[in-house]
Amino acid sequence: MRLPFDDEHAAVYTVGQVADMLQVRQAFLRRIDTQQVVSPQRSAGGQRRYSRAEIGRIQQVTAMMDQGMTLPAIRRIIELQCELVAMTRERDELAARLAALGEPPGDRRSPDRTEDGL
Repeated sequence: MRLPFDDEHAAVYTVGQVADMLQVRQAFLRRIDTQQVVSPQRSAGGQRRYSRAEIGRIQQVTAMMDQGMTLPAIRRIIELQCELVAMTRERDELAARLAALGEPPGDRRSPDRTEDGL
């Protein structure tokens, strides 16, 4: 049985706890939520609850802001990182399916093309 604190995606930390851990203001956490940079889950009462994964992302955000990046730019970078992870996962799944069929990746040729590409 997995306990919530074993799961890095379990939303167990409050705004105050995260602010204290990362030495940031609670208003900053609310702002990055409204800007959709890091969107924590909500408790039954509507309070923000953060997971360890989200706390790690907040640390990334603060580091990028320290380098002079804006929140919209940071949001876009995070979106692109997520897309890259999804595409990499899809590529790996497709490569595994090809391997299961006995075809090495990158060895497929289009049936309507010749050796010289014409």
